Amino acid sequence: MALPGVVLASASPRRAALLEQIGVAFTVRIAHIDESRRPGEAPGEYVERLARDKARTVAQPGQLTLGADTAVVVDGEILGKPAGRDAAIELLTRLSARTHQVITGVAVTDASQMRSVHVTTDVTFRSIDVREASAYWNTGEPLDKAGGYGIQGIGGIFARSINGSYSAVVGLPLTETEALLREFGADTWRPQDV
Repeated sequence: MALPGVVLASASPRRAALLEQIGVAFTVRIAHIDESRRPGEAPGEYVERLARDKARTVAQPGQLTLGADTAVVVDGEILGKPAGRDAAIELLTRLSARTHQVITGVAVTDASQMRSVHVTTDVTFRSIDVREASAYWNTGEPLDKAGGYGIQGIGGIFARSINGSYSAVVGLPLTETEALLREFGADTWRPQDV
């Protein structure tokens, strides 16, 4: 169905599952890049640059390479992955009873040209107290997640509303990803004659 040769420059099992969901045949080649934020760099520019850097790092001629990066942003500040229990509890209580943004950048390259985009989704959480945040940490789910939660898992119970792309919150905006792949001639779930 899909053209062979798409490389996912990410170790994220969530991104892999989303690509499988839209029928993309791919292999994984993990990109190791410097993820430091540049002075004055806006969150959307930051995730889009990281997506491009990841794709560029592992790109080879004759293959399409897809890179992506996601950031959770509150009050203009990018919240990273929690370093431990206390950091996770602090992140979740900071997101409690308010709206934050999840911004995901995606980039596709064929090693000669590149296209990229970023998508912003507003997520509003219900109230989360310290005890519940601690119990959530004990599930193990927050450890490798930007912002300390996974919307596709238990963390989904915290989201009162999502305004925008759910799949972008998981880690890959499907509408935009498929459009970028098709710009480069990759097949996804659709027959070629559509």
